[in-house]
Amino acid sequence: MKILMVCLGNICRSPMAEAVLRKKVKENHLDWEVDSAGTEAYHAGEAPHPLARKVAALHGLDISGYRARRLTPGDFLTYDRIYALAPDVLEEMAYIAKGQMDPAKVDILLNEVYPGENREVPDPWYGPESGFEKAYQLIEKACDKIIGHYAHPRS
Repeated sequence: MKILMVCLGNICRSPMAEAVLRKKVKENHLDWEVDSAGTEAYHAGEAPHPLARKVAALHGLDISGYRARRLTPGDFLTYDRIYALAPDVLEEMAYIAKGQMDPAKVDILLNEVYPGENREVPDPWYGPESGFEKAYQLIEKACDKIIGHYAHPRS
């Protein structure tokens, strides 16, 4: 299984989502690949936001080595599941996909927790540390659901 987490700039929400899911994949001894990307390239090559790094570290995750990258049309062929962290990100993904987006493989992350509600993980970019913590908590709930849904499906 190959999973991609996507937000706007790939320096706040999606790197945290990548790290949280990677940790859960490792804890469950799964042979999955997890990555992240952004719909915009203006942070390409940059490390995650300092508060994203801080909040991740408070939860035992080191994302300091991550580097932002832009989503490409090829990603829609490479990954089995692609999660947008907000509805507006999903709209941008459709534009970037250039016809390669398979709706069966793409969804909004929080639909794992709140099916069909298309809730966003609020972008903490402008806010205080508490906004990053709130984003982290929402991401963790969704990643738990992903593990339950795909690693331990009900018969």
